[in-house]
Amino acid sequence: MNSRERIIKSINHQEPDRVPYDLAGTTVTAITKNAYLRAMQYRGLPCDIGDDEIDPIQQIITPSEENLRFLKSDTRRLGAKRISDYQNAKRVSGNIIEVTDFYGCDWRYEKGKDIYFNLISSPIGNADSLFGSLHLLPRPDWDSYISVLRKYLDEQIIGIEDFCGIADRNTAGLTENSLRIRGYENWFMDTMLDPAGVEALFDIIVEDKIRYWDAIIDWAIETGNEQKIQVVSECDDLGSQSTTIIDPETLRQMVIPRFKTIFSHVKKRLPHVKIFMHSCGAIREILPDLIDAGLDILNPVQFSAAGMDLVGLKRDFGDVLTFWGGGVDTQSTLNNGSPQQVADEVKRIIDILAPGGGFVFAPVHNVQDDVSPENFWAMWDTLQQYGKY
Repeated sequence: MNSRERIIKSINHQEPDRVPYDLAGTTVTAITKNAYLRAMQYRGLPCDIGDDEIDPIQQIITPSEENLRFLKSDTRRLGAKRISDYQNAKRVSGNIIEVTDFYGCDWRYEKGKDIYFNLISSPIGNADSLFGSLHLLPRPDWDSYISVLRKYLDEQIIGIEDFCGIADRNTAGLTENSLRIRGYENWFMDTMLDPAGVEALFDIIVEDKIRYWDAIIDWAIETGNEQKIQVVSECDDLGSQSTTIIDPETLRQMVIPRFKTIFSHVKKRLPHVKIFMHSCGAIREILPDLIDAGLDILNPVQFSAAGMDLVGLKRDFGDVLTFWGGGVDTQSTLNNGSPQQVADEVKRIIDILAPGGGFVFAPVHNVQDDVSPENFWAMWDTLQQYGKY
């Protein structure tokens, strides 16, 4: 069974030969540069990096194809980089690097101090009102953007035949982008004081997302590669550690219907794909709404958040949702536990999520900078030894 067949079987809720594994198929199932280099050095593996610019803000890299094959990752990513042409787009002053993203948000990274880039300015953060300032929002040159995107896709599709192709999003979600564009405090106030502005900004982001997905789908159809895409990956962190980021009813009214618009559009054009959505946090209450909107795959399955008990999630939603992630906790066990604790947790979670298929192994979010090589390999070795049907 090759990787493509393995994941297709699992996301159709059947048991393949082993639990599928995703490393670097998306920018939320990946690994930071430092953690990767330490892990490869630990076992004497090549430290080549396939594309060190895939998401500089998170410091996420794409491992070399040689190492992806060694690590038995069943996925390959298709899609835009977080920052197009990062090497020329970044602004360097001494140890400080600054960069501007798709929506004109500015980010800063100080070498020797920061682990990731930090948001330092919002394009309409100082405006008196959200609704009255939307015309100031920077917009990409779509012709140029799509031209660069198609170049990436032409390169990424090479050799993907035996793997699960994931078409990955280019920016964050509706609420995430809105928070960055407007500024966190302002946006939360806007949800109460200027809901029309909040919804109008959402609509701009939805329009951009559909334009992005159309660009990928047009390319896939024109080049005959549409069947090489099995999964379309979107995101929006709708939960905190203890609750949803705003009340569930507001999410049902303002956010989830817009995701339904995106999901429906994609599935109308690529009926065979499964919709993957990343949302951290305590989102159990809105899972039925997301499923109704067209969600097939949940990531990262943050079982440490309130209400996200894995046994209950598998029991209540395992017939319709694939759990892509949740393989080990990145808030405590993977970074702070012992290798034995990592191995024990991986085994426990495989026992819960693997039966009947509908499970793709990845940690809860990316392998972060503070994960030791010993713990990375404890996770990986246990999956290889224990993750068989």
